[in-house]
Amino acid sequence: MAMPGSDVLIPWPPRLAANIFYGKFITQTWPRSGGRLPTRSGPWEPAGAPIAARARRDYWHKMSRRFQLGFLFVFPLVVLAASLVIDRMYGLPGQGYGYVLRIDLMPAQAEVDLPKVEGPIDASRPLVVIDPGHGGHDPGAGKPGLPEKQVTLALARAIRDEILAGGGIRVAITRPDDRFLALGERSAIARRLGADLFLSVHADSAENDEARGSSVYILSEKGSSQAAARIAARENRADVLNGVRLDRQSDAVNAILLDLSQNETDARSVDLARLLLRELRGNTRMHTDMVQSAAFAVLKAPDVPSVLFETGYISNATDAAYLSSKIGRETISQAAARAVRAYFARQTNAS
Repeated sequence: MAMPGSDVLIPWPPRLAANIFYGKFITQTWPRSGGRLPTRSGPWEPAGAPIAARARRDYWHKMSRRFQLGFLFVFPLVVLAASLVIDRMYGLPGQGYGYVLRIDLMPAQAEVDLPKVEGPIDASRPLVVIDPGHGGHDPGAGKPGLPEKQVTLALARAIRDEILAGGGIRVAITRPDDRFLALGERSAIARRLGADLFLSVHADSAENDEARGSSVYILSEKGSSQAAARIAARENRADVLNGVRLDRQSDAVNAILLDLSQNETDARSVDLARLLLRELRGNTRMHTDMVQSAAFAVLKAPDVPSVLFETGYISNATDAAYLSSKIGRETISQAAARAVRAYFARQTNAS
C-alpha cells in the first residue's frame, strides 16, 4: 500500500506505458510548468498529490478490472483443458478410451441354441433333459476353488453318461459347458426339445455349515398356479400345448387343457421325485426323506415333469468333498439313472 503523498506501486509494463503517455502529454501541454500538472485534493488522496500519479493509478485500476473479467472467463477453460489432458495421460481405470467395456447382449426375444441330443437315433425314445444349475457369471453357492456351477456340471455329465450306458434313453444337457442360462431358458430348452423329463441338478447351501444331505423338490401348488397364467399367455401365442392346437379352442377350453396338463405333469413329477428318493436311500446321506415343494422358476413348465435335485450341501466341508469326489459322483449318478429308468418303465406299463 502506498504511503500518503507517494505514487502507487504499479507493475512496470503499464507503468512504463503511463509514464510515456503522460510525460509526453505534460511536456506538450504545460511546458511552462516544468512537466508537473496542477495538484488537487480527492477523497482518497492527500492534498497536493500529482495528477499524473492519480492518472496512472486510475489506468491500472481499469486494467485490473479488465484482467479480472478476462480471468473469470479464461480460467475455467484453462482448468478444463488441463484436466482433459491429465485424464488422457494419467486417467484412472474406468475412464478414457483404454477402459471401455463392451458386452454383447443377445437380441430381444432371441432363443438360445438347442443342445445336442445324445443316445439312440430313434426320436420315439424317451428324452431326459439334465440341467446343471448356475453357470457362466453365476457361480452359485460354494467357496473359491469349488463353485456350485462346477460341481453341478460334473454331476450332470456323470448322470448323462450313466443313463446313456444303459441304452434306450436319449439325453441332452442344457449347458454342456460353463455358460450362463436364464431360468426361463432352461425349461424352455426342455419344452422345445419335447423332453419327457427335466432334471435340474443343484448343490444346496446353508448358514449352518453342519447341514448335510440330499433333497428332492417339485414345483409347489402356488408356483404351479402362478406359472399357469404366464404359460397360458405364452402358449396362446405359440398355439400348442401337449400337441393340442390352442388357437382352435375357446378360452374356457384352453384353461381346462392347461389345468389338466399341469395336473398330469405334477403327478408325474411326484412319481420321479419319489423314485429318486427311493434310489438315494441307503446309498447316500439324506437331508430329508420326503418330497419337498417350492416355487422354483426352473420347474415351471406345465407339460414336462420336472424335479430339482439338491445333491448335498456344498457349504458343508464333508458334503463338498463328497460331491466333488469320484465315488460321490458315481453313487449319485447311478441312483439318478436307476430312478429315471424306473420312471419310464412305469410309464410304459401304465400305457
